Amino acid sequence: SGGHYRPPHCFARYKSAILVAYRNQEKHLRHLLYYIHPFLQRQQLSYTIYLIQQVGSGSFNRAKLLNVGVREAMKDEEWDCLVLHDIDLVPENDYNLYICDEYYPKHMASAMDKFQYTLPYKSFFGGVSALTPEHYMKMNGFPNTYWGDGGEYDDIATRIHLAGMKILRTSPHLGRYRVMDYNEETELQEPWTRPPSRHNTRKTWKADGMNTLQFRLLSRTKHPLYTKITVD
Repeated sequence: SGGHYRPPHCFARYKSAILVAYRNQEKHLRHLLYYIHPFLQRQQLSYTIYLIQQVGSGSFNRAKLLNVGVREAMKDEEWDCLVLHDIDLVPENDYNLYICDEYYPKHMASAMDKFQYTLPYKSFFGGVSALTPEHYMKMNGFPNTYWGDGGEYDDIATRIHLAGMKILRTSPHLGRYRVMDYNEETELQEPWTRPPSRHNTRKTWKADGMNTLQFRLLSRTKHPLYTKITVD
């Protein structure tokens, strides 16, 4: 219920909140839930899956939705780890543990099939990442001002460094992910390009993030496999 699980026969050493920004991706959601629940249970984690849904037809704001997810999830539990998860990614290796590093933010999706299982560029922090609540607050969360897809990943990588931390990467043989509905033929015709940065992160990171987060909570409902948080 509500996407919450704890191992019945042992005491879980880690508590992880899985946060997924969402809008009208029912097919991807079904696939993700089908794979991710048994995957996390094999790791004997205590966890909850949160779906943060944006209403309306305006531009999608993934980064701000994840800020909302962190704020709301922390009301439920003192989570050891916040796992920020794209809805269209499925992990391929059970040994890719959904837990945080004690010292640094961890980039988990270090090898996606979409990028031939390598990083698209050096500072990439997209897909799936794991941060402790302390890491998240230290870098002031994600920017609230990225409307539309892309760009925020670079901002976040810069924030991590500006906050005096570094990015730890899961090794590529563990951090393998499959992208749902990835079409290799289309991808070859339209190669993925790094989105241009639209923000001066060095100047804005302390004034745009968790400390300036504003939203209207419309509903919070427990579904059989996830908790849905709907916001305006």
